[in-house]
Amino acid sequence: MEKQAQNKDIPEGYQLGAVQYFSGNVYVKSLVVPDDITNCSVADVLFEPGVINNWHIHPANQILMVKEGVCYYQEEGQPLQKFQVGEVVNILPGIKHWHGASPDGRMIHTAININTEKGIVTWLEPVASPK
Repeated sequence: MEKQAQNKDIPEGYQLGAVQYFSGNVYVKSLVVPDDITNCSVADVLFEPGVINNWHIHPANQILMVKEGVCYYQEEGQPLQKFQVGEVVNILPGIKHWHGASPDGRMIHTAININTEKGIVTWLEPVASPK
């Protein structure tokens, strides 16, 4: 069972995420859990300032909608991109990438994973140095 976030700056309903896949603390609020009818998952993910996730791939599209802060996003071999509140990232299947918060502040995005019957994520190595 995951821990409820204790930090007063973390909104209610967020749980500490799987720290082994991130450079620091993230908190997750599950909004839609996939089942036999709904083949998607939806969650809000809060990244503390400067925290990013490991390289990873998704077997189906992932859509990120930035709700707060600046979302850093990078695909392997491509330049770093910065997404602002209200902007959307559509990540195609099999694209090796990472995302997270800028060093200047926390970031919250809504993560939508579609076609979850194909799986959700394959975690890879940590990012050596975000560029």
